[in-house]
Amino acid sequence: MRNLLPFQNNDPQENGPQYLEDLATGYWYSEALFTAVELGIFTLLEPEGKELEEIAKTLSLERDGLQRFLQALCALGLLDRYGEVYFNTRVSQEFLVKGRENYQGESILWRKNIISNWRSLRRCLKKGGRVRYSKQDEGQEQIFRRIRRYGRAMGSVAKSKVKEILPMISCLSLTGDILDVGSGPGTISAGLLEHFPDARATLMDIPEVLDYARELLERTELGGRFDYHPANILEPWELKKDQFDLIILSNIVHAYSEVEIVDVLDRAVACLKPGGLILIHDFFLEHCLEKAALFDMNMFVNTFNGKVYEAEWVREQLELRNLYVTELLPLGSDTALIFAAKAAESLQNLCLDRKSQLIAKIKRHGFRSVHSITVEDIHIPGWVDLRCQYGCDNYGKPNCPPDSLSAQKTREMLADYTHGLLLEGTPPTVDFQRLVLKAEKEAFAAGYYKALALWAGPCTLCETCSREDGCRNSKDSRLSMEGAGMDVFATVKRAGISLRTLVDKGDYIKYFAILLLE
Repeated sequence: MRNLLPFQNNDPQENGPQYLEDLATGYWYSEALFTAVELGIFTLLEPEGKELEEIAKTLSLERDGLQRFLQALCALGLLDRYGEVYFNTRVSQEFLVKGRENYQGESILWRKNIISNWRSLRRCLKKGGRVRYSKQDEGQEQIFRRIRRYGRAMGSVAKSKVKEILPMISCLSLTGDILDVGSGPGTISAGLLEHFPDARATLMDIPEVLDYARELLERTELGGRFDYHPANILEPWELKKDQFDLIILSNIVHAYSEVEIVDVLDRAVACLKPGGLILIHDFFLEHCLEKAALFDMNMFVNTFNGKVYEAEWVREQLELRNLYVTELLPLGSDTALIFAAKAAESLQNLCLDRKSQLIAKIKRHGFRSVHSITVEDIHIPGWVDLRCQYGCDNYGKPNCPPDSLSAQKTREMLADYTHGLLLEGTPPTVDFQRLVLKAEKEAFAAGYYKALALWAGPCTLCETCSREDGCRNSKDSRLSMEGAGMDVFATVKRAGISLRTLVDKGDYIKYFAILLLE
């Protein structure tokens, strides 16, 4: 079964007319979702679902058209039907019912609100930037409503992000002051204060936004633990130096130009305690590339200077300010984190998964993807060495059969490992294999002392390779996966990656290697 969303079908080996058709009709999905949220269908169906006639009567909709629309929502996995009763699926029940804690309807409809700006993309490309602006005659009441609408939208997104961020910082003993820069309604800080009962938070944003934040937060039990600092974050901050234990820049970096972000980072560093942390949460081009690149275009049509940056650029800016910096730490959703500190010990107190940090380091070298696998995913049948002997002109070369591992020896070797990484790259072969060696060194430096790489296909590191003299570069040469008895196709597919045999000379080539860890 194909994935529903176009970007999930992006496979260079398989892309064709259907992929283009899916891209061209992508708005069908969003328009169906927008309409269902606007009509309040998901809220109406709680708690036990309703029949078609009742839904049509309550919403004053024509019966036959509604039936077809509900059928579409069922196909999208947003509704289900049992007999004559339509009811919410789990995702709709949790995120699309108004009044529920995790309601996302506000953020969804905000996306609809900016469609007109996206339709100006061609004009933006000609001009080199944004061409649509807010009406100059927008009154105070309209500004008031827009700020609140935007705050509700971003607040609903932030609630889900807090749940992903907390596991990484839950080991901290945070009892001091938090500064939330460009805080919006303060949702991120509120989520952290719930977890750290002895901490306080200062929200910094423009006055109109903070008025709304105060209005929301003072209704909660956390209200007394917030301070409010009205300010334009692009202007000098009137805050004490070395004041804050944690400084949050959530979805701030993408909103500004390089020059502006550098100034913001300078001010954040000045306010950070010697043992404190800076938390940067944002879109980055190294994580969820399709979404990050399209979000970058969203900044292009909707802002003056906003853009999505490479994490490496952000990390470099932090290091230039004499900070210790983590690798990019992807969340399970479309955004990621970077932590920075004045003292290396501060980063060691984070609850970071060692393998996730290693994967981030390895991906920076230029691999198309890096997948975590277990040794059980590695398929070692009895026929692979025969395919090497009969059908491959590299048979007999150094590190290829018969000068390689038997399938049984490979099984014995894997008994000393539990997991590894499957590395995907692209031609040329020699460049890919050099990247694999860099990945192996990264793993060893990270403490994986048994790190060992095997790549698909014979070694190509040397310009000439003598069958008679044996390998002259055993320091860098590695065994091939096939030569060690591994079924590459089956192993790759077990990791959830599509792979097929190549028919035409111009077919897209995928290269793979396995990096065994421990």
